[in-house]
Amino acid sequence: MLGAFTTMFDITFSQAGVTTNIFLPPCVGFFLAYFGAMGGVTGAFLLLPFQMSVLGYTSPGVSATNFLYNLYAIPFTVYRFSKEGRMNWPLAILIAAGSLPGISLGYYLRITILRDPHRFRPFVGLVLLYLGWRLFRGLYPSSTIHDAKMVIDRGGAIEYKATGIANFVFTLGGTTYSFRPIPLFMVALAVGLIGGAYGIGGGAILSPFCISVLDLPVYAVAGASLFGTFVSSLVGVTVYTMGIGAHGIRTAPDFLLGTLFGMGGLVGGYLGAMTQRYVPERPIKIGLLVVILGASIKYLFF
Repeated sequence: MLGAFTTMFDITFSQAGVTTNIFLPPCVGFFLAYFGAMGGVTGAFLLLPFQMSVLGYTSPGVSATNFLYNLYAIPFTVYRFSKEGRMNWPLAILIAAGSLPGISLGYYLRITILRDPHRFRPFVGLVLLYLGWRLFRGLYPSSTIHDAKMVIDRGGAIEYKATGIANFVFTLGGTTYSFRPIPLFMVALAVGLIGGAYGIGGGAILSPFCISVLDLPVYAVAGASLFGTFVSSLVGVTVYTMGIGAHGIRTAPDFLLGTLFGMGGLVGGYLGAMTQRYVPERPIKIGLLVVILGASIKYLFF
């Protein structure tokens, strides 16, 4: 009976060349986006390993499908953060502007040096390992952990104090934070290159960087990181769909598969953004760390 049920709802995705249950992609998208939104990511950095290992989708088009998922999962999440006054727009624009130039270079890297799955898998593992290391460093000292209840009690909206090119200052929950825009722009530029090849838009790297290195609260970083990822993903989908210089390689996203992932991500991301402020920051970081390290070990050693 179970086999008949599974066969009945199986669907073949022609572009990806894989067959799976039609309900699996939206469920996976919902799960990744719900928990990812709390940390300022869409979960696409884990969606790619899922597509490669579980579904067997290994062509460069898998990166493009990841980008497509982001386009569905992010807008309502950003809307929710903006509605609650936790959307740091200057930070969001800075992240997007820095990431964009690297997306096209990342695409070229993916269709040349990293077109072989045997080369791409170690690349995925190293990216995930780096993300895990950054998150681990952000767990200690405890000064980098900002209590959710404190943010709510003292007023959860972001207030801008200075937005100059030399320094950016804002307050959240009664605490003042600052960072230098130019160094962050340069980091975003390098991250765009990695994100363009991986298919993550850069938010999965920049969010941990802003939290652990710049010591910014996740409640102020999440929305900005997701907005930057959305803009980068829009460019990524366009570049991969055009397939310039691909020479017959399938680089376009599987639009049906990406849409199914994205519909689950749309709902999950919105609910994750809505509940983020009620969840302490440390459990969010630890949860992301465990999943990231597990995936990285698999791709590097198995």
